[in-house]
Amino acid sequence: MFTIDAHLDLSMNALEWNRDLTRPVAEINAREKGMIDKPDRGNATVSLPELRKGNVGLVVATQIARFVAPENPLPGWHSPEQAWAQTQGQLAWYRAMVEKGEMTQIRDWTELEAHLAHWNQGEDKSQKSVGFILSLEGADSIVNLDYLEKAYESGLRALGPAHYGPGRYAFGTDSSAPLSQLGKELVKKMDELGIILDATHLCDLAFWDALEIYQGPVWASHNNCRALVDHNRQFSDEMIKALVDRGAVIGGAFDAWMLSPGWVRGKSTPKERNVTISTVLDHLDHICQIAG
Repeated sequence: MFTIDAHLDLSMNALEWNRDLTRPVAEINAREKGMIDKPDRGNATVSLPELRKGNVGLVVATQIARFVAPENPLPGWHSPEQAWAQTQGQLAWYRAMVEKGEMTQIRDWTELEAHLAHWNQGEDKSQKSVGFILSLEGADSIVNLDYLEKAYESGLRALGPAHYGPGRYAFGTDSSAPLSQLGKELVKKMDELGIILDATHLCDLAFWDALEIYQGPVWASHNNCRALVDHNRQFSDEMIKALVDRGAVIGGAFDAWMLSPGWVRGKSTPKERNVTISTVLDHLDHICQIAG
């Protein structure tokens, strides 16, 4: 079965963690044995060969770089220009993967149909390129709207205005504010260019503002249900219903803390809490019950 992964931070993973994602996961993890510079070293789960094994022929592949003001305790870049430069380094990695034949960038319907035909031709997927739709998680790196046009020209086709905390254009997880004037202008420009709105991470107030302003196609690349695990990162039933009414696609999130009520970060483990793919299906089923 042809499978789509709606959210993978591949370039960030490759560059920040220095992982060669053209290699099998077992090889990546073996090379990280004994390393302690980052959490979860030796626990990589995704690489391009593993995607092919799972018949994952298309991914929504992200760029991500947060700007943080002096009072913001979250990690990030100290200017929008630095954040932009970070995303351009990530874009360079995707382009290197395209040059190597590992990945294929999808920018329109024609390229999508050609990639699907390529992927479904023959049984052996081990040498096929993995298709990707370029997405930006958090809009902080868009210095101004001229940069959004530059990003679109580079193939950006989806954008989530927010990530964690207060953003330049929209507030995200664990923060709250209406969509700013800059955010409203961003969303209108996205609509004009035909960039998909990713509602993931938008705080509740910004979520409703964005859906009112933006009239184009919407998706939520990686989200679960607040009714099952109560946290502002999740969607309320009302938000899910609004997305369904817009014809949005909602992708599940595999973050264990989003799947297990009462999860204690740094202490709880998926095995201890029995968090499995079936747990994700509980959230997808809840969405389906709302959709009807």
